[in-house]
Amino acid sequence: MPCNLTTTFYDKTCPNALKTIKTSITAAVSRNPRNAALVIRLLFHDCFVQGCDASLLLEGSGSEKRSPANDGVLGYEVIDDAKAAVERICPGVVSCADILAVAARDASVAVRGPSWLVRLGRRDSTTSNASQALSDLPRGNFNLSQLIESFARKGLNTREMVALSGSHTIGLARCTRFRDRIYNASNIDPAFAASRRENCPRTTGNGDGNLAPLDLMTPNTFDNNYFKNLVGFRGLLISDQALFNRDSTDSIVTAYVRNPSKFAYDFGAAMVKMSEIDPLTGAAGVIRTVCTAAS
Repeated sequence: MPCNLTTTFYDKTCPNALKTIKTSITAAVSRNPRNAALVIRLLFHDCFVQGCDASLLLEGSGSEKRSPANDGVLGYEVIDDAKAAVERICPGVVSCADILAVAARDASVAVRGPSWLVRLGRRDSTTSNASQALSDLPRGNFNLSQLIESFARKGLNTREMVALSGSHTIGLARCTRFRDRIYNASNIDPAFAASRRENCPRTTGNGDGNLAPLDLMTPNTFDNNYFKNLVGFRGLLISDQALFNRDSTDSIVTAYVRNPSKFAYDFGAAMVKMSEIDPLTGAAGVIRTVCTAAS
């Protein structure tokens, strides 16, 4: 466990912090179920670049948020709203990094996904690095070896990579992210490819922003249907189907199909581990009053 992170960090300084964050996130997901996937994705994209320090949330021309690697990442306003709610009860106490970590857990719960204990005490970065986002974030067109290597660089093993990929049981992807797969892949169910083509024309520039659910079966419920899709070769992204493609991770996928409770447990454990990648603690970093600004 990283130094200074504890589940009781705000018990005395802001005892209602977790309740306030949960209320805000639950309301956001109730308004728009897609917000659950967006918030979980925000934590993933933050922690993979500079560690879990809320650097992703900073504005600026050279910021991670403006990096091409984060093109299409949304949901920032959900965290801004949660931060504002916490600031009203405890000004300058709770970091944006901690709010994001808690929000991801609460977003999972809001769509019937697993819960987990979040250790707290992260502080916020004052810097953000667009070029590091380009080099550190895995992509939707990665093959299995690229995925394994990308996660391993962050201290996450292959099983944890597969479990975390299961977050694609909720959320949507743009046509630009899956066009190549539905028109060119051989490891895809033909009927599935045909159905996806209806809303994603072959020609670049035509329907690029059209959306499709990452899990066609239950896109707004956190369950193990994502892995069932993979076994049927109905993974939407290249990186999705790479997990079940007659390779080393096939057995993990089939285990999660057979045992949804095992997937839920592994996902929660992997989220804890990911949310504790290189946090700023103690005298490092700051407590940002507004998540978009360094001071």
